[in-house]
Amino acid sequence: MSRSLVAPLLLLTLVALSASTLALAPTARAFEAGVQWRLAQPAPPPAPPGVEQPQTAVGLGHIGEISFYAPNRGALITAGDPPTVPPGVWEYNGVEWHEISEVCGATDGRIVWAGPEEFWTVSDGRPGQALVEGKRPPLEDDTLCRFSNPKHEGEPLQAMESFAFPAFQADSYQPMHAAGCFSPSDCWFGGGPLPAEALDAGTFELHWNGHELIEAPLRGEGRTIEGMAAFEGRLFEGARIATGDREEPENPRPPALHAVGPEPSSFVGFEALPLYEGGEFPQALDFLHLTPSAEFLWAGAGVQKTPTGSLPGRITILRGTNLAEGEGSWTQVVGPLAPLNSEPFPGQTLTALAAEPGSESAWIGLDTLEDSERPSGTAAAKVARVSAQPGEGIEARETLPGARGATSFLTCPAAQDCWLATTSGWLYHLSSEQEETLEPDPDPAFETFITERPLDQGLPQTPPDTLPSDDSGLPEGPPEGESSKAETEPVEEARRTLPLLTHVHSHLHGTVLELRFHLTVKARVRLLAKRAKKVVARTPMRTLKAGNRCLSLRLNVRRWPTKLALETHPLAPLPTVAGAGGGGGENVVSTSLEFPAVRAADEFGQLP
Repeated sequence: MSRSLVAPLLLLTLVALSASTLALAPTARAFEAGVQWRLAQPAPPPAPPGVEQPQTAVGLGHIGEISFYAPNRGALITAGDPPTVPPGVWEYNGVEWHEISEVCGATDGRIVWAGPEEFWTVSDGRPGQALVEGKRPPLEDDTLCRFSNPKHEGEPLQAMESFAFPAFQADSYQPMHAAGCFSPSDCWFGGGPLPAEALDAGTFELHWNGHELIEAPLRGEGRTIEGMAAFEGRLFEGARIATGDREEPENPRPPALHAVGPEPSSFVGFEALPLYEGGEFPQALDFLHLTPSAEFLWAGAGVQKTPTGSLPGRITILRGTNLAEGEGSWTQVVGPLAPLNSEPFPGQTLTALAAEPGSESAWIGLDTLEDSERPSGTAAAKVARVSAQPGEGIEARETLPGARGATSFLTCPAAQDCWLATTSGWLYHLSSEQEETLEPDPDPAFETFITERPLDQGLPQTPPDTLPSDDSGLPEGPPEGESSKAETEPVEEARRTLPLLTHVHSHLHGTVLELRFHLTVKARVRLLAKRAKKVVARTPMRTLKAGNRCLSLRLNVRRWPTKLALETHPLAPLPTVAGAGGGGGENVVSTSLEFPAVRAADEFGQLP
């Protein structure tokens, strides 16, 4: 069925729903009358072959995140609801949502804009990695996709790059739960704790600098990054403080919020947030949901299971400003330290938070703790509007019509213009009755439909086993009238695969080791310095193009290495040339180099 014919099939159904069950009864609000939450479910995509096309709206599956570049340009990532709705990405053009990609969907993905025609997704990996000791590599939310234009503005959008890393290694990609961008050349991705055996044990993070994806772990943190928001030139991160985290006896209340940037080395932990009352453990609150407005950063935490010896947690919402330097100024809008000092949401937890532009208010999603841990597809979405103005408190409470799941995500691209996703993949829109006046997005780049995902950078690529077929256009047989004696069995030409690495040279400048080499194809490369079997220093994993390249590594004289290893992962098949032997057709992933230990003794007066 044509994609353009799906929407008319649903028109009568959606009109009937809008007239009967979707309109909300008016509530007391401090904003324009007529603004209300309405169901805004898009038409399902064309069903795959052999699957009956739905004639009414269906859930899109779990929606990990909705992100807007402008009120008439948004995108969401979904796990899908197979076989009717595949995992993928949808775009909003100011009039309707439509599917733009059936690749790079995710179990609980994230999506973040880097520019007007560029965004990233935290996506599920693709099956295909080999089993390791009988274990299947994890796939949930541990890869990245970059969507952009290949050449010029307005050209069809494509999945330009895909990033993954081999599983079951000390520096394997961890599931990612947060993403944020300052610009197309400065994006961050955060996830769970690195395994204890990792050299830089801490919290897993990746940094995109416009050319390559670099591992940039938060050393010593060991907590999961659950949310990111760019504000006042920094990228703020909400961390989950959970029972069972790596112990920090010297810091019983570790920071639930930190900030990075604009330099990668810049890091600030916000230790003195007005989050907890006396006797309340940090583990009693969930991670901070973060949402910026023009002048303020909103941060809201739900509750977790009450730890032994702690007071129960209470929904807590903060608003901060002047955060570029130091701790800034914070106000508790809702919580035990708020001016009203009341419990407005007993028995409930916060599941989503969105500041509403042009106001002093924010919308929150509510659910019970039990249902938030095991979402019910038949729950009813609940929201509230919270004001930061003294004495105003809770401006509105609503239960949205229909039992289509609890509130799982909220975002507000403009004043009185908000979107809500439920746990079952249904969309609601807060808007006025004149919402059709929104100017449709004219950009043709988002009219495409993406079906191909590039090969994963970071995973070894297998060279082809056979030569490509001859498509030169030459006739298959001899010219007419000539002898066919040449029609003998073809003689297989001996060929060899070129090595990935050649011309490897190392130079030591004091304690800085410089390694030069030539790459035959584009590859991910990392230099390791080892002492016996222990890694004592390493460079970040970098993606380098083919050609002459160089890596530098600063060494510690007290942990002087005895051997170097250059870990490589080719990102393209290695070429072959005529000839036998000498090169070997199999790429060597790890190359070991003996380290000049005697030179170390000469320069520093001690043997390693």
